[in-house]
Amino acid sequence: MANSEGTTKYEAVVVGAGPAGICAVGNLLEQNKEPILWVDDVMSGGRLNKYYREVPSNTRVKRFISYAEGVKAFRDVAKETPKPNAYQHLKDLDQEATCHIAEAADLCIMLTKGLDESKGVHKHLGKVSEASWSDSGNWSIKINSPGQDPSTITSKLLILCTGSSPTTGPLPVSRLQEIGLDSALNPPLLSKMIPKDQSITIAVIGASHSAILVLRNLYYLASSTHPSLAIKWFTRHPLRYAEERGDWIYRDNTGLKGDVAVWAQENLEEDRLPSSDVSKYLQKISTTKATEQEDYREYLKDCTHVVQAIGFHANEIPVLDRGGKKFEMKYNNETGGFEDSDGKDIKGLYAAGIAFPERVVDPEGNVEYAVGLAKFMKFLKRVVPSWTLT
Repeated sequence: MANSEGTTKYEAVVVGAGPAGICAVGNLLEQNKEPILWVDDVMSGGRLNKYYREVPSNTRVKRFISYAEGVKAFRDVAKETPKPNAYQHLKDLDQEATCHIAEAADLCIMLTKGLDESKGVHKHLGKVSEASWSDSGNWSIKINSPGQDPSTITSKLLILCTGSSPTTGPLPVSRLQEIGLDSALNPPLLSKMIPKDQSITIAVIGASHSAILVLRNLYYLASSTHPSLAIKWFTRHPLRYAEERGDWIYRDNTGLKGDVAVWAQENLEEDRLPSSDVSKYLQKISTTKATEQEDYREYLKDCTHVVQAIGFHANEIPVLDRGGKKFEMKYNNETGGFEDSDGKDIKGLYAAGIAFPERVVDPEGNVEYAVGLAKFMKFLKRVVPSWTLT
C-alpha cells in the first residue's frame, strides 16, 4: 500500500463512522474498492450511538434490516458475529413495529467491528484535517491522531460522512439557560439537569419530530418527579404528520411518525390540548417567522431555560484545496459529488449522510431530503458504482 515516495496509498478514505460512513464502507467493498482507510475519532456508531440511544425510532424495524442486508460485507458480518447479536435481535422483533434507536445503534457498532482488515478495511482513530487534490489524480490527505505526529496518505477517493449537529439561533432574551437538544432527548440525563425543588419554566422552540419528543419528555417529568416544571411551546405551524399513500409516504422525511405522532395527535392538536392532561403543564404559543422575535420577547422573559429544536447544521469538514487554492464547492444532492466554482465536477470527492442527504421528489412533486439508515443505503447503492468508475 506504499507508493514510491513511501506514502501509504488507499483506494478510498472514508471520513466518519456513523450510519452513513458505515454504509459508504460497505458499498465501496461491494465495488471491490479496497484497501479502504476509515477515519473517525471514536469509531463507535457516530452521534446516533453517542447521543440518541434513548430516543424512540420513527422507523419500522424492517427498514433497519434492509440496511443490515444491503451489501454482502454487511451480510457476512451478521453471519460471522456470534449470536445473540444486534442483527439477530432486530430480526426477532416485529418487523412492522418501531424500536429504540439503541437497537439500530447496536447494529451499527456490530457492523463497525466486523468491517476489519480481513475485508480490506483499515481503521484509524483520528481526524482528517486537510486534503489536497494533485495532478496525479490522487488526494493527499493529512490525518491528526491523539498522541501521534500527523500522518499523510494518498487515496483516489475521499468520502465525507461527517454528520450534523443541532442548530441554535440568537434569542432576544438574556439569562436563559440553554439545554442542548441532545441532552433534552435523553430522559435520564434531562431529569438530572432540571432541579426538582425549584420553579422552572422551559421554552421549547420548534415542531419537528425532535421538538415533540422533547415536549413529551418534559411532560413526563412535570407530571411525575418535577411538579414545579412548566413548559412553553413555540411553534410556527400546525403539526405535520407523515401519511401512508399506497406505496409511498407523504412527508416521509419531515412528518411525525410512530408513537410520537400518536401522542401529538392525542395531546397537542388544537381540539385536544385544552382537555388533555398536558395542558396543566404546557402553554402553546403560536407564532410566525415575521412575529416570532416579538413573541420571544414577550413570552421568554418568564422562562428559565430553553431548548431549541430548529434543525441541524453540517459538522466541520476538512480543509480541501487544489494546487494550494481552497475549493469553493457545491454539493450535488443527486450524485453525491461536488462541483467547483466553475460548475465542474471535483474529481474523487463525494459525500453522504445527514449533512449530505439525497434530494428526493415524491409523486406529488414535493421535494425532501432523505435521512435514515435505509435511505442512506438506497442512495449509496445507486451512486457508489459511478463514484468508483474513475
